[in-house]
Amino acid sequence: MKEILISKNNEGTTIALLENGILLEKYEDTENKNYLEEKIYLGIVKDILPGMQAAFIDIGEEKNTFIHLKDLLPKIDITKKEEKNDKTISQVIKPRDKILVQVKRDATNIKGAKVSTHISLANRFTVLMPETEIITASQKIENEEEKRRLIKIVKQVIPKDYGAIIRTSSIGKGEKELRLDLEESIQKWKKIKEKADMATKVPILIDSGNSFIKKMIIDLIDKDITRIIINNEEDEKEIKEILGNIEVKKNIKLELRKNEEILKIYDTDTQIEKTKARKVYLKCGGFITIDKTEALTAIDVNSGRYTGKKDVEETILKVNKEATIEIARQLRLRDIGGVIIIDYIDMNLEKNKTEIEEILKEELKKDRSKTQVIGFSKLDLLEMTRKHIRGEG
Repeated sequence: MKEILISKNNEGTTIALLENGILLEKYEDTENKNYLEEKIYLGIVKDILPGMQAAFIDIGEEKNTFIHLKDLLPKIDITKKEEKNDKTISQVIKPRDKILVQVKRDATNIKGAKVSTHISLANRFTVLMPETEIITASQKIENEEEKRRLIKIVKQVIPKDYGAIIRTSSIGKGEKELRLDLEESIQKWKKIKEKADMATKVPILIDSGNSFIKKMIIDLIDKDITRIIINNEEDEKEIKEILGNIEVKKNIKLELRKNEEILKIYDTDTQIEKTKARKVYLKCGGFITIDKTEALTAIDVNSGRYTGKKDVEETILKVNKEATIEIARQLRLRDIGGVIIIDYIDMNLEKNKTEIEEILKEELKKDRSKTQVIGFSKLDLLEMTRKHIRGEG
């Protein structure tokens, strides 16, 4: 049984996804943090950086944002042979130019947010990409026949000069659902363009994107959810409206427990608190440590007090296997994004390294986010990447 708990208090909103009382994913939206990701602005070019083929864009926030040349040029279908681009940043934009951009990565303590002119509007089944004709499907749709069917439908219903990414939630859906989903996004895009064209003051926020709760409900609603528990009347109204606008299974129960500490259910608050610890213990007696830096996340596997009963290589493999399953789980729980380096206990046999890679790939299939396992480096460190879903987890 999968449930969503949505708890709001003076510090912000916490959304937890649980299965049989076990925390699978959690997201926090603190009242004092201004998330910019997915928001669309009409900004103004401040400074050109020719040596980096990049520029700074003022969007009216505390820090100027950063844009690279590739995020200014038209998005092309990489499957087609295109002529090499020889344009420079100075040929594409100039200081004081107005520019419509979307925030693709939030600001950090050191860097400003990263923006792009490649706007994308996420909906329940598709992600609309205006001003491009690329139509593709999520890599997590593994059935090639289903992937071809969905792409064929989208190509038939989407207008010219629009592209789309087909989400995993679209599996099994027909033409009607996909067409309505795209039409809703297209209407939203037309309003965005109209607002930008009419703007007299720059920089200006054009679109705030979906609210935190709406984004999470749309993303999670197709995960066989049976119950949503909330503690705030305003959230109840918003969720009722969201559920009323989309076709979902009728057996989803919406339960309001006004002003209650609903994160006490299943000791969810304790489970959430554990996701903030640096050290995570494994059932076998080993443990992993998770350290975040500005550039990457480093995960170290330790055998701890586990010594095993047989040979050393088998003992090491057992710890590494259990660690791999837990690492994949922690990546989801903490919503860790960017470059991830895993330092496993050294394995002598190549077949064991291959087995660990395969286990990791299999476990990552449970992750809603895009992941890529690069493999073991020459230093025997496993490299992978993951796109974070929201905030810093």
